[in-house]
Amino acid sequence: MRVGPDDPKRLQDFLAAKLKLSRRAAKEIIDGRRAWVNRKCVWIAGFALRGGDEVETSKAVPKAPVKFHVRVLWSDANYLVCDKPAGVVTCGEGRSAESILREQEGLPLLVAVHRLDRDTTGCVLFAKTEAAREAAVEVFRTRRVSKTYHAIGAGEFKYQHQKIDAELDGESAVSLVTREMQGDGACFLRVRIETGRTNQIRRHLASVRCPVVGDRVFGLKRARDPRLMQVPRQMLHASTLSLPNPLDPHAEISVHSPLPADFRAALGLFGMGKGKSVRKTARTRKGKGRVK
Repeated sequence: MRVGPDDPKRLQDFLAAKLKLSRRAAKEIIDGRRAWVNRKCVWIAGFALRGGDEVETSKAVPKAPVKFHVRVLWSDANYLVCDKPAGVVTCGEGRSAESILREQEGLPLLVAVHRLDRDTTGCVLFAKTEAAREAAVEVFRTRRVSKTYHAIGAGEFKYQHQKIDAELDGESAVSLVTREMQGDGACFLRVRIETGRTNQIRRHLASVRCPVVGDRVFGLKRARDPRLMQVPRQMLHASTLSLPNPLDPHAEISVHSPLPADFRAALGLFGMGKGKSVRKTARTRKGKGRVK
């Protein structure tokens, strides 16, 4: 949408007029970091536009409707693992995955053991009682939990394998990254984390100049590639979760979540979809890297 001489010059007012939205709905687009001015992500409602500016918006991640189903991937007498969708917080804040599952599964005491970001999808462990939660938290503290994520990174990932060992907020943080595909303008990564710091994968990948595609906080602020503006959310997915069953010493909880549809669509944008050829860049190194 190009800004004309008679169009409103505040970003919020411009979006409301052009998209026939309320000012509140227009602000939600801006607050969600889905507004771009001349391919630069803008999150200030009063941002001053000039004639000739090009304004674009990316698709919204659907919010949970009143009747929303959260898929259960695995369950036993004490725990369940759900496949958290995008646009839904793990717990608290009204319609969360936790509150939806309590109603859906008839488990009023259900509580999340750990969390994923609102727009990160995949495996989340829930406990059905407070005693089960306390036992699971203890297992998490001993670092006997294996969590693997998949991400789409912007640009080129230089190494086949890279260990990112860099402190976050004064605490140790380790991410083990494997490049599964290098596409045209983006890469498909598998990440195993040895620690669970806040926004660890997003911050670590940004630190090696391969931020998560769609990450409006730690990622690219300017979309030189127009395809980046088509990605509706951060492309980060919790693919697997494995840990000893906290209340059954002879059993293990091991769950896999397949890539969601919007993630697969984003892979396709960069030539990494099913049946697509993947470009291997000559500059990509095959060895291992280590970042401290």
